[in-house]
Amino acid sequence: MPINKEEIEKKVLGALEQLRPFLHADNGDMELVEIQDDATVVVRLLGSCSDCSMSMMTLKAGLEESVKKAAPEVKAVVAINLPEVV
Repeated sequence: MPINKEEIEKKVLGALEQLRPFLHADNGDMELVEIQDDATVVVRLLGSCSDCSMSMMTLKAGLEESVKKAAPEVKAVVAINLPEVV
């Protein structure tokens, strides 16, 4: 069954807005890049978040957790400008 990208986008943007004050407090931010057909959310880290050693933690424990709570159909949240962790 195809996913409803518009509905997921609204939920993702809402979750991002809830986290934004915390990101701004550290001079960082994130933006939604796309929602892929497999329900993976792609973001870009901005400002201090783009090179912070805690970015992966923020992405996985912060944004991904919030997004999956708001939109359980999301499979994962990935950042296009973070190195892959193996």
